[in-house]
Amino acid sequence: MGFSLADWMIYTIWAIFGLMIIDFLIVLFRSFWQGSFHPSFVLGYLKDILYFILPLNVLVSMTSIDPTGYTLLVFYFIGGLAVIIKYVLDIKSRFES
Repeated sequence: MGFSLADWMIYTIWAIFGLMIIDFLIVLFRSFWQGSFHPSFVLGYLKDILYFILPLNVLVSMTSIDPTGYTLLVFYFIGGLAVIIKYVLDIKSRFES
């Protein structure tokens, strides 16, 4: 485990994908045991990848043209933290209902 900036960027993506998988498995098992299983719920997760993960990757790829060198990285971590909080709240709400 490293503490460089690149390592923290990878940890952010791992946290997002890990929480996404946990949320996916909760929805999968609940719908399977309730008998309401339909494979279309996967499309929501694909949309989340397109709306949340792809923009973060675009921000990372644009860091070479950032004159300050840190502005886009700050936006990356703010966006990553927002997605992590979104999935934590989604997982929490799945257990409350």
